[in-house]
Amino acid sequence: MEPRDLSAHTVYRAGRGIEEVARELGLDPDDMVKLASNENMFGPSPDAVEAIRGSAERMHSYPKASHADLVDELAAMWDVTPEQVWLSNGGDGALDCLARAMLDPGQDVLVPSPGFAYYAMSARYHHGEVNEYTLSKADDFAQTADTVLKDYDGERIVYLTSPHNPTGAEFSTDAVRTIAEETDEQTLVVVDEAYGEFSDRPSKRPLLDDRDDVALLRTFSKAYGLAGVRLGYAVVPEEWADAYARINTPFSASELACRAGLAALDDDDHVERSVDTAAWAREYLSEELDSPTWDSAGNFILAEVGDASAVADAAQERGVIIRDCSSFGLPECIRITCGTREDTERAVSVLNEVIEVVEA
Repeated sequence: MEPRDLSAHTVYRAGRGIEEVARELGLDPDDMVKLASNENMFGPSPDAVEAIRGSAERMHSYPKASHADLVDELAAMWDVTPEQVWLSNGGDGALDCLARAMLDPGQDVLVPSPGFAYYAMSARYHHGEVNEYTLSKADDFAQTADTVLKDYDGERIVYLTSPHNPTGAEFSTDAVRTIAEETDEQTLVVVDEAYGEFSDRPSKRPLLDDRDDVALLRTFSKAYGLAGVRLGYAVVPEEWADAYARINTPFSASELACRAGLAALDDDDHVERSVDTAAWAREYLSEELDSPTWDSAGNFILAEVGDASAVADAAQERGVIIRDCSSFGLPECIRITCGTREDTERAVSVLNEVIEVVEA
């Protein structure tokens, strides 16, 4: 007995946790700083933590009411019908829902390179084929309509990331509209706004008012600090929103996740504090790091350091975990998550020392 041919599939390598690295290096976890996975520097919303505690005694029940309540809250927030909100197990779960709804076996998708690996992974899981459009470092990873359209060849789904991971670049609403207008009427344009709360630009949500070929992805993992409970969603056009009922897994978001999400949505102070601190950290990293960086609208900064693997390993030995971007096809770059003021200042101090040693 063997599984189906998975030779074309890649493995998603998540950033390593503090406890894991601390054990390996013989360090105290409390003395380490993790700025590798774009997690919230302040942790989860305190209101969400209380909601999880208060929900513990209801774990024997399926999340029917909480799922409906959260969908209603999100629908009101985005001014859409509840059917247009596709709740999921993380943002990656929303990608799976869209792939199940849209892809026939053998159909192509178009993904950014560099970019989030799960776009291609999800397509292949659902028997799709993957093509790429290139974001050029020579152009500062500019995200324009032409960037995508020059490589478009009738794909069923086109994935856009705004702000983009790992570069922090953004698409304008006009660029997304142009892409939707100039691609085939049966091409879905998916705009991943996982980092949208950190951006000064508005969501691409207005495009859904007059288009049936644009969908948005959002997550509770970043600004809301709920990466550990796995909660995300898609906002889709009303014309085909009923497809969710046919492709959704039973109760794709847990009771804990839904209750935490409901509480987090009401905790404006936590989100504001997280967004404001990320803005400060981006500026500090750009000004104080002894390496070139790119403007970012996310809760992270991309920096060019020469030998990313060597810099990341050396920083890790000094208790600072950052992301080596070799897996993104950028072996000369690291990605640094925006931390608290204390953690960000420490990371810059360590990285400047490490970069000087590696370059010597």
